[in-house]
Amino acid sequence: MIDSNVLIAFFTASVILALSPGPDNLFVLAQSAQKGRMAGLFVTLGLATGLIGHTVAVAFGLAAIVRASTLAFSILKFIGAAYLLYLAWQAFRAGVAERSKEKAQVLSGKNLYRRGIIMNLTNPKVSLFFLAFLPQFADPRHGSMMLQFFQLGGVFIVATLLVFGLISLVAGGLGEKFSNSALSQKIVNRTASAVFIGLAVKLALSER
Repeated sequence: MIDSNVLIAFFTASVILALSPGPDNLFVLAQSAQKGRMAGLFVTLGLATGLIGHTVAVAFGLAAIVRASTLAFSILKFIGAAYLLYLAWQAFRAGVAERSKEKAQVLSGKNLYRRGIIMNLTNPKVSLFFLAFLPQFADPRHGSMMLQFFQLGGVFIVATLLVFGLISLVAGGLGEKFSNSALSQKIVNRTASAVFIGLAVKLALSER
């Protein structure tokens, strides 16, 4: 097991990293402002689920394949960029919401959750980040490295849920204040579209 002081240091570093502007928290911010608090929370849960996949990849050494293979890295990043462009197009075409919020949440919750998973899993830099970040806090003297990676991954996911959840509540609250204005909704949708395009370009141009 990892020492409690090490876990506290890792949790603090994870919170700081989650607060730093990046593709995932900007994605949550855009979705929350566009679709409301619950949308942001569903996306946050999806992103956290994706982090489980990256933790497993690192624990079993699969991330090393992506790190070593230029082709694997390129395929993943272009799939992610294409998906972001698809979301940008959807946001750009979105009109003024007319359906009730309850119905919208029931219909879209699963899709928003799936969006978060896809967004996270198709970003190979997350696996590479885990591959570089997690081993710094693991020590063979404390037992199984695989179990330590899972433990650290779990702490990172908790930090992500807390920070991204707060972003969802704040951004969603601001977005809901403008929800009755057609012009405001249009501005929010166009802004979300621009954010998605920016994230897609950044991911497509990223290098290992």
